[in-house]
Amino acid sequence: MNNNLFRYANTTVDKIEFPLPIKVVMIDLDGTLLDTADDLALAANMMLRELGKPELSPTIIQSYIGKGIERLVKRTLTGDTNGEPDAALLAKALPIYQHYYAENLCVKTHPFPGVIDGLSSLLSSGLRLACITNKSEVFTLPLLRATGLLDQFEIVLSGDSLPKKKPDPMPLLHICNYFDVLPREALLIGDSLNDAIAARAAGCHVFCVPYGYNEGRDVHKLDCDAIVESLYDAAKLVKKL
Repeated sequence: MNNNLFRYANTTVDKIEFPLPIKVVMIDLDGTLLDTADDLALAANMMLRELGKPELSPTIIQSYIGKGIERLVKRTLTGDTNGEPDAALLAKALPIYQHYYAENLCVKTHPFPGVIDGLSSLLSSGLRLACITNKSEVFTLPLLRATGLLDQFEIVLSGDSLPKKKPDPMPLLHICNYFDVLPREALLIGDSLNDAIAARAAGCHVFCVPYGYNEGRDVHKLDCDAIVESLYDAAKLVKKL
């Protein structure tokens, strides 16, 4: 195994052997499959402009990505990752943001390097694929369709598909039930604390990529089984059980 493909990332790595025998791979959307930051920031600044507020740098807005669109809007309005804007302002701002994002959903959004080849390699290995995201379905499905990725997944779970979303384990356990596999037979590939917490709570394996968003925090501090440079590299670390 080429150790340049990944880095171990937790204290229990001695219990894990690569290639990892699994049946199902679940993959996050924003920051893992697709680089959506520019279009999310574009919509945020269009919203701020309409509200008569100063625009923010795309880098700052990128650090707000990771907890869904409502939280992104709250952070953009307050300049605080845990900020809570005035309820009336939020009620006005949220539909404005959703309107602009829907209109600019795939202006600059594109798959990260290694995604296309990685998905192809995973499918060629006989693994079954699912996409799990906290993004609303009204945005998720058009994005996957526009970038040519939708047909790669047997099931797509959006942030509003179930009563709970990541970091709750419900979406991951739902996927395991859908494919009739045990949690330990499934792997989640993501870029954030949400993904790591959800996978650990569900009892699934988890790899993280270093190029995503993770709300501006260092991905190397996450509790995951490996940090992989790309989805293609992740495919080299798994095999069909």
